[in-house]
Amino acid sequence: MNRKILTLMTLLMLTGMMMFAQAPPAAPTNPSNNGNGPVGGGAPIDGGVGILLALGAAYSGMKIYRSMKKEKGQEKEKEE
Repeated sequence: MNRKILTLMTLLMLTGMMMFAQAPPAAPTNPSNNGNGPVGGGAPIDGGVGILLALGAAYSGMKIYRSMKKEKGQEKEKEE
């Protein structure tokens, strides 16, 4: 049993090393830009990131509000 596990571990490690030995593929070029510039065409992402941050802040605020409201409700039940 130990021999099978040792053989399997050795094969997995060697396979992983062979994957790292290969060179990464070249980055694709943008044909509409004569091969210059990024593939996305330099599209701005800051508007989307700002919206994502605002939605995340609103969601976390809602979760905090609900948890505080729930805790206050439990405290009132204990007092009665």
